[in-house]
Amino acid sequence: MERGVELLRAGGVIVFPTDTVYGVGADAFNPRAVRRVYEVKRRSADLPLPLLLGGLSQVDALAEAVPGFARFIAERFWPGGLTIVLPKSVLLPSHLGRGATVAVRVPRHAVALDLISRLGRPLVGTSANISGQPSVLTADEARQQLGSEVELIIDGGKCPGGVESTIIDATGEVPVVLRRGMITEFAIGKAYEDYCGERCSAYRSRL
Repeated sequence: MERGVELLRAGGVIVFPTDTVYGVGADAFNPRAVRRVYEVKRRSADLPLPLLLGGLSQVDALAEAVPGFARFIAERFWPGGLTIVLPKSVLLPSHLGRGATVAVRVPRHAVALDLISRLGRPLVGTSANISGQPSVLTADEARQQLGSEVELIIDGGKCPGGVESTIIDATGEVPVVLRRGMITEFAIGKAYEDYCGERCSAYRSRL
């Protein structure tokens, strides 16, 4: 873990376990390191990278506004397998995406959270596989795809989740599931109903 944090501070790219799948990441506020994550994954530069946070308290510095429902589901499902898309703060640097949104998540895994805590900043964190290839659940699988491209792979055993996080767009009036994953659409819909009560009746068919 100490070596991992040293590498992150020096602009390195490392692989680490999360509660969903193994992730590859870097210091979110190091532009060169973020570019290397794109290169390692062979990911299109047009696709912004999600940010892994240490807790809900970090969101306000990254998002221009956090809608009430977004905060509600974050409190319900974080830490955990839910990525939430929010309006991006105008203060975020351009290397974290030129669009109007930012995707954030708090993972439920001691290794990932410890890295974020020791670094003192969010990580860009995305699945540790070459774009278009299957996500990986073990350090050996990550090594097969990315082993020669990263500075360190932290072996934390098999990831407990086995699937990627669910991605929710919470920038509009009604949440939109952008990617199915660990948190079910039923659970998202139930959370929405719990949040807005009878006001949800007009929107249930859109979830």
